[in-house]
Amino acid sequence: MLLYHQSMARDNINDILVFLAVARERSFTRAAAKLGMTQSALSHIVRSLEARLGVRLLTRTTRSVSPTEAGERLLQNVGPRLEEIEAEITAVSDLGDKPAGTIRITAIDHVIDTILWPRIAPLLPQYPDLHVEISSDYRLIDIAAERYDIGVRHGDQLEKDMIGVRLTNEVPMRIVGAPAYFERRPRPTSLQELMKHNCITLRLPSSGGLYAWELAHEGQPLEARVRGQSVFTNVYHMLDAALHGVGIAFLPGSLVDPHLEAGRLVSVMDDWCVPFEPLHAFYPSRRHSSRALMLVIDAIRYKE
Repeated sequence: MLLYHQSMARDNINDILVFLAVARERSFTRAAAKLGMTQSALSHIVRSLEARLGVRLLTRTTRSVSPTEAGERLLQNVGPRLEEIEAEITAVSDLGDKPAGTIRITAIDHVIDTILWPRIAPLLPQYPDLHVEISSDYRLIDIAAERYDIGVRHGDQLEKDMIGVRLTNEVPMRIVGAPAYFERRPRPTSLQELMKHNCITLRLPSSGGLYAWELAHEGQPLEARVRGQSVFTNVYHMLDAALHGVGIAFLPGSLVDPHLEAGRLVSVMDDWCVPFEPLHAFYPSRRHSSRALMLVIDAIRYKE
């Protein structure tokens, strides 16, 4: 009988981990992709768990999945405890000789390409048991809720309960357009003139609104709510549109400076563009940070 109850407890824990993944993702599809399982397998596991507990944990519709009151209680009370157990197991495994485990990172594509990956790639051959999963996302993600180990934001966007590690110096910004575009339109020198131009804009995934260009004039910050014919969800497509002469874009200097030097782009209103705060990697201030996490953090941190 004791062995039976122990087996049931282990089954419940494994199935609860599956439930937590579905509840956090609010989707069987996304949870299945994250866990490397089929949707039908996840659905069967959750239904079996609900049958054993005698209570429904998820409300399912054709468009969404959300926790019931009982499911929310498991999510809020049991989830953090299982995370503590995982952290302790990681801490114990770190006593071994080789750093091991998977470090999940979220950042925008341009930061991944130019900063994170060039610094992480040389690390991987040295530590074959270290795995890195990097997700490109423009949202301001709650990394603890979505189970990421590291996020990247500008210094003024860091949350108080996170540990920040600087990745860059200040980030210069530019307003740029192709020479062909400025052959048709005069170069703007003021906010009023800028607002008349065909601006290439960015759709914010969190709010759904358009990003307002963060400029400054005579020391006073201002937001320019520009408009134009083209809207994108990443900076690479904005850059491509600018290179094709569609309009003008507000982009990081590190992305556009090579094109400025080659004459493919022209910058305007330089005195209106103030640099953004340095980029920081951030991670939760947990009691234990794994050797694998610290290894990655040390690799990507800014070095003078």
